Amino acid sequence: TWEVFRAKFFEKYFPYDYRWAKEKEFMQLKQGNMIVGEYASKFEELGKYSSFFYHPDERMKCIKFKDELRPELRKTVWILEISNFPTLIHKCRFLEGFDHNKDNK
Repeated sequence: TWEVFRAKFFEKYFPYDYRWAKEKEFMQLKQGNMIVGEYASKFEELGKYSSFFYHPDERMKCIKFKDELRPELRKTVWILEISNFPTLIHKCRFLEGFDHNKDNK
């Protein structure tokens, strides 16, 4: 099965200490000063190594992503109750652009 193949592949090509370091990096990831696109890319990249993604649940993925957004963005996004990851990224990018344009007026 896919799960068995993936486990053996990770075992052979990604040593445990490397995966553990990436797992920690993923669990500690916050948006900080990154724009939404950068944060989403980093989230997806590190998520590949995380046990969080071995049994992907779209809703939980969205919750983890929303939890670590900057407070001003997180506050707005939580109200929307989005549970589809691509939709969440799209809305976050829109809101980030909206806030940026609002600040420049």
